Amino acid sequence: MSEKAANVAELKEVRGPSALGGGWRRFFDLLWLMSVTEFRRVYFGTVLGYLWSLIRPLMLFGVLLFVFTKVFKIGTEQAEYYPVLLLLGIVLFTFFQEATQNAVGSVIAQEGVVRKTQFPRLVIPLSTVITSGLNFCLNMVVVFGFILAFGVEPTWTWLLLPVALLALVVLTAAASMALSVLFVRFRDVAIIWTVLAQVLFYATPILYPIEALGDETYERLLMINPLAPIFQQVRVWVLEPGAPSAVDVAGGAAGLIPAAVIYVAVCVLGVWVFRREAPRIAEEL
Repeated sequence: MSEKAANVAELKEVRGPSALGGGWRRFFDLLWLMSVTEFRRVYFGTVLGYLWSLIRPLMLFGVLLFVFTKVFKIGTEQAEYYPVLLLLGIVLFTFFQEATQNAVGSVIAQEGVVRKTQFPRLVIPLSTVITSGLNFCLNMVVVFGFILAFGVEPTWTWLLLPVALLALVVLTAAASMALSVLFVRFRDVAIIWTVLAQVLFYATPILYPIEALGDETYERLLMINPLAPIFQQVRVWVLEPGAPSAVDVAGGAAGLIPAAVIYVAVCVLGVWVFRREAPRIAEEL
């Protein structure tokens, strides 16, 4: 072998920027910057500003409250504070739905940034979650105003609410990660997720207290949805300590295993898919 040939470096595959390319500190700085910038951009130049994020769930709440209390008369018999239960459920689900749907096209919307060297890809879907989270935090202030106005007495179980919210945020972030990169390859993801999110809305005890189903089989089947135990526990911890817990509705702790398996599977799959696809995103765009 000649000296010239020996000096030729072995060709190696060069991977694109990873999900966390650039280090943790840079990652968190960019994550916060993008989140706050997007939050301000959404309401920039509007007359009502942030109030638009509150008006949407309030309008849906008003319509559904009329339909389910005056037309179908569902919920008021099973839940003492049905109006605020409905409002709280709508605000919680709005966060989940808004964050995940915005995440679907987030990577493509940031194509110019994605093509930059060592830009941490994970910032993009997580920033949509944080932006929705900022709206959610402001909306929850109004929700608790309604809760107190309806005569709900504060209890120590309110301190457990962050546990349920953390579970919801983690699930939302994992789903957002997977959806954002899958949409780059498969544009059908946007349509599929729109339909699936609508199914999840009706399969979660938001419009109705879970006791309204009147059948233990249906109640336990509903608890397979990983969102259902979270929403049910929020109801127990915040509004009605005497309402059946997620464990009670599922017929015991074992009944929550399917929901737990799906929850963990979504989280693991979201991380795995994003880490696998992150270095290839620029090539697919």
